[in-house]
Amino acid sequence: MQQLDVDRALALRSRIRQIRLRGLDILMSKESDPPRIDAFDLQPGRTLGGKYRVGDLLGRGWEGEVYHVTELATGLERAAKLFFPQRNRRNRAVTFYARKLDKLRDCPILIQYHTQDTFRFRGQRITFLVSELVGGHLLTDLLKGRAGKRLSPFEGLHLLHALVVGLEQIHDMGEYHGDLHPDNVIVRRVGLGFQVKLVDLFNWGRKTSAHVQDDVQSAIRIFYDAVGGARHYAAQPPQVKMICRGLKRSLIRQRFRTARHLRQHIEAMEWE
Repeated sequence: MQQLDVDRALALRSRIRQIRLRGLDILMSKESDPPRIDAFDLQPGRTLGGKYRVGDLLGRGWEGEVYHVTELATGLERAAKLFFPQRNRRNRAVTFYARKLDKLRDCPILIQYHTQDTFRFRGQRITFLVSELVGGHLLTDLLKGRAGKRLSPFEGLHLLHALVVGLEQIHDMGEYHGDLHPDNVIVRRVGLGFQVKLVDLFNWGRKTSAHVQDDVQSAIRIFYDAVGGARHYAAQPPQVKMICRGLKRSLIRQRFRTARHLRQHIEAMEWE
């Protein structure tokens, strides 16, 4: 019965996200529709805006693609996020990102924004954001290289702690992440713990308690998956189950209303 509840929660969460994104697409389609682009597939060596040389593709998401780029004038390495035009009408997505990242520039868990520029692609002017290039791996890729494709419970708690410390700072500044999942988490091992960076903030409107709780729920879901997911949940120690609570949103919300509550719980945990 418990496993059935977990599976239903995961399926419902995925469905809700799909519906929310589809709703955004419908709202956007009511505006003047630019020619749709679903992939740039830029080749290494191409120049963007006359200033940056394209390297490897780092990731692709709903809003666009991220590339490793090199600044021609200085040789400095950066990351460039290229926005699909149908996701960035009137540069609203770019403006949102730039303003939010500037507001949260003192939050070390977020990648630091540098500037924006444009380039021509299939007759359209495409806007891209340039930010710092951080070392590490997407959490998804890190787990693929681990024995059993998972972290130990103790490692997972270090990862979760790093996540909620960063989320607490973001929430304290009146903001939220809005799209937290393993493909938006870059991790690097540092000593006993992890250095974590978050990418791809999402705009669901003004911050509410529901947005804060969604970030908390998402962080716990990442932790749940990182330590083995449904396959290993029954065998997890009580400390893990005390946090995951079978992925039942009502039970998680009851115990961890904010990132601060979750952080304090982790820091006060006792291991036998």
